[in-house]
Amino acid sequence: MKFIWRSALGALAMGAFFIGGAPAGAQNFPDHPVKIIVPQPPGGGFDTVARVVADRLQHLLGQPVVVENRPGAGTLVGTDIASKAAPDGYTLLLGGVSNMAFNVGLYPKLAYDPVRDFTPVGMVVSWPYMLIARKDLPQNSFMEVIDFARANPGKLTYASAGRGTGQHLASAVLSHLAKLDILHVPYSGAQPAYQDLLGGRIDLFFDNSSTALPQVKGEKVKAFAVSTAKRYAPTPDLPSVKETGVADMDMDSWFGVFAPRATPQPVLERLRTEMAKVRADPSVIDVFAKSGGAMATMTPQEAEVFARSEAEHWGKLIREAGVTAE
Repeated sequence: MKFIWRSALGALAMGAFFIGGAPAGAQNFPDHPVKIIVPQPPGGGFDTVARVVADRLQHLLGQPVVVENRPGAGTLVGTDIASKAAPDGYTLLLGGVSNMAFNVGLYPKLAYDPVRDFTPVGMVVSWPYMLIARKDLPQNSFMEVIDFARANPGKLTYASAGRGTGQHLASAVLSHLAKLDILHVPYSGAQPAYQDLLGGRIDLFFDNSSTALPQVKGEKVKAFAVSTAKRYAPTPDLPSVKETGVADMDMDSWFGVFAPRATPQPVLERLRTEMAKVRADPSVIDVFAKSGGAMATMTPQEAEVFARSEAEHWGKLIREAGVTAE
């Protein structure tokens, strides 16, 4: 898990926090329930992270913390709603690499700006993407797949959970950086993609490791590489794409809690203090460790620079790759 700012942006000046006089309500925050907007349906990675955080955070805040799923248009609807919420700390957003970074490149115009409209309360956890394949694919290593793809343009297929998803972008970015021609087959979610992968009807799937790992451990698929710059602890024998020299790739699926940018500083400080305790909770660490997740350790200042660098990096790279959500 990188969760550090990119060296080219490490010297960026921090955006100024809201430092005006705190409203009277900030002094007693919170005095009623807090909600975390999840811009995806129940059951996915966004939802899982939000519910683990909410369960622990409500005990620390002394008020209920409610998860509110607001799916639609990928992650656009829920994120836009959160960006327009009152900046009082009572409406937070579960942000991830998709809605806070990928969307910058996928859409020519967003209704929200992930950097201008939001500030991190705390990063939480991340997973790499893992390149897996149908069990009967003739190739048995990452380099064998790359060599075959280069010698046979358009012959291999890769699945995604839909256009613009992390699975799509992991494969599309790899194809762009490595100059490969592999056919994209979008599905309406990871489950139907797995049905065809396990059935031998699709060749490759660059899926989130949290869902790919059980398939690998069950020997239902082959595993070839991971998307992060370093190897993944649960699969130490798998190379990273970057170490093979095929592509300078460093990509993970990260999640964090964000607040509207103009939230009063005293409220942010309370939320950030309690979020740090959530991240340090052994039960939280254990929940995410079981699926191979790496906990974040960034300070709020580091998270600010990280979120900005991710939006700039992926926005630029996705546009260069010519990938769109449509």
